[in-house]
Amino acid sequence: MDDDPSMRTSMSRLLREHGFLTALFESSSALLTCGNFDNVLCFVIDINLNGKSGIDLRQELAGAGVTAPVIYITGNDSAASRAAAIASGCLAYLTKPFTARSLIDSVERAGIM
Repeated sequence: MDDDPSMRTSMSRLLREHGFLTALFESSSALLTCGNFDNVLCFVIDINLNGKSGIDLRQELAGAGVTAPVIYITGNDSAASRAAAIASGCLAYLTKPFTARSLIDSVERAGIM
């Protein structure tokens, strides 16, 4: 989930090329209205979303009983964001631009959990 359409498309293409099914969401409300998280391997969530923090979204999902791991991505790395992401229980924290391998490795790690 990223509010940048080109970033969403690029990540989706990369993940599909490596055998993962993807669902794209442009906002936290779009993701939350989907509501079917039973088969989710992991979430890839941008920390800075239009109008909402990806970390807040993660907490909402956890509050609803969703246990799938989260991989955070951000173009605005800071010590505070990194600390909040880690405290929220993320599987990985990737700063843009990140390598394709770092995203694939993180998603593959989610599949092992």
